[in-house]
Amino acid sequence: MDPLIIGAIGVAILAVAALGLALRNRDTSTAIGQLSGETVKRDRKLDVPEPEAVAAGAVGRQVEAVGSARGRAALVAAESAPPVAYVPPDPETIGVARRQFLNRGILAMFGLGITSFGAASIGFLWPQNVSGFGSKVTVGRIPDIQAAIIAGGGFFYVPEGRMWVTEYPATAIEKASSQYGFYGQVEQGLNAGVTAIYQTCPHLGCRVPECLTSQWFECPCHGSQYNRVGEKKGGPAPRGMDRFPMEVNAANELIVDTATVIQGPAIGTNTTGQEAEGPNCISGAEEH
Repeated sequence: MDPLIIGAIGVAILAVAALGLALRNRDTSTAIGQLSGETVKRDRKLDVPEPEAVAAGAVGRQVEAVGSARGRAALVAAESAPPVAYVPPDPETIGVARRQFLNRGILAMFGLGITSFGAASIGFLWPQNVSGFGSKVTVGRIPDIQAAIIAGGGFFYVPEGRMWVTEYPATAIEKASSQYGFYGQVEQGLNAGVTAIYQTCPHLGCRVPECLTSQWFECPCHGSQYNRVGEKKGGPAPRGMDRFPMEVNAANELIVDTATVIQGPAIGTNTTGQEAEGPNCISGAEEH
């Protein structure tokens, strides 16, 4: 069960217990030394016997009526019992005063509530089976990814990892190994013919869409442009698009670690030599 739900249930139980205790104390305090109007009215209607009748052996309600209505009347005196020797009470058996009980109860409930809240908070903050962005994402088998790139007109978007996956030419791997300072972290993906690019523009954080006509990435916010593998071609961005580490497992599946963002290549890096293949979707690609 979710730790938050457990903590909420614990706090609810404590609140109900505190409410019940408060109501009980209220009922007890208002009941001491008071008689209801109905009881007083009923006592007045009783046929109160004379003291002589009591002395003659009247019992039950008659005796009670005599005690309430004629409190000053003389009743039959009971024989006195011999005095009982005084025995000091055991301190451990002396009852706790009501104020002490309430204070201790309130402190105990506060302690339980804080403990429950703390446990729920720790359970919420503790990572449990994290998936999606911020973890390792299995994109799929390399042939399936390549087919998805072709079907997307040269671009394959993976929403689970907030990334674009595009084709990386085999002829550009040698340049990548010399120009990418992060080459070792992406080598397996590049050798498999793909690259994983973070969707966010490194300029001011806008999401960068693809441009099917130019076959570039073009940011609609401030006009930054990048080639198909995310290397900067124009605009105010301080570098190319950021990347994610890639690995390929034994099942030929691409695994992308979205918990680690690699800063994109420096301005001027151009490993593929790709220029715009058609009209740009965003104008103003000049350098700033």
